[in-house]
Amino acid sequence: MSIKKLKLTELGRVDVDTYKQQQKLPIVVVLDNLRSGLNVGAFFRTSDALGIDRIILTGITPVPPHKEIHKSAIGATLSVDFSYNSEIESAINTLKDRGYHIIGIEQTNSSSPLHSVVWPDQPIAIVFGNEVEGVSDIILPLLDTSIEISQFGTKHSLNVAVCGGIVLWEASRHLRTRSANHS
Repeated sequence: MSIKKLKLTELGRVDVDTYKQQQKLPIVVVLDNLRSGLNVGAFFRTSDALGIDRIILTGITPVPPHKEIHKSAIGATLSVDFSYNSEIESAINTLKDRGYHIIGIEQTNSSSPLHSVVWPDQPIAIVFGNEVEGVSDIILPLLDTSIEISQFGTKHSLNVAVCGGIVLWEASRHLRTRSANHS
C-alpha cells in the first residue's frame, strides 16, 4: 500500500455551525499578556483542533480581528468562543468562583512535570504567560497547580504556542480517556 495525503474533503471535518453545537472539553485557555498575534492565532487553531471550550485573552494580548491572529488561526476565531478581560487577576478570580481548577504553565518551586500530572475531575483553566515574563506574578498565589514541560537542552523555555500545543494535547488526551472509561 502506498501512502497518500488525504484531500480536505476526505478528512470528515464538521462545519463551524456544527462545531459550535458540539460538546467541548471543560478546559478554558487563559492567555496572560501574550504579545504576539501569531502565538494567539496558534492557540485558537489548537483549541479548535482539540475541542477546547473557550479562550480568555487578558492584558496586552491581541484580540480578534487582528491581522497576525488571522494569519495563524486560519479561521479558528470563528469556531472557538473567546472573551477579553483587561485584568488577569479578575479573570482568574471569576474562574475560581465558577469552580475551575487553575493551572499555570510556569517553572516554579512547586511545578509538576507535565508527564506526571494528575488532572483534576473538575473544569480546568490553563494559564499561559507572556513570551518573555511568563505567568504574571500577581496570579501565582491564585494557582491551584503549576506545570512545566521537562526540557533537556540549553534553552529555559519553549515558544508559548508550542508549549500550548503540548500541554493542551496532553490535557485533552487525559480528559477524553477518562470520559471514555466512565462511559
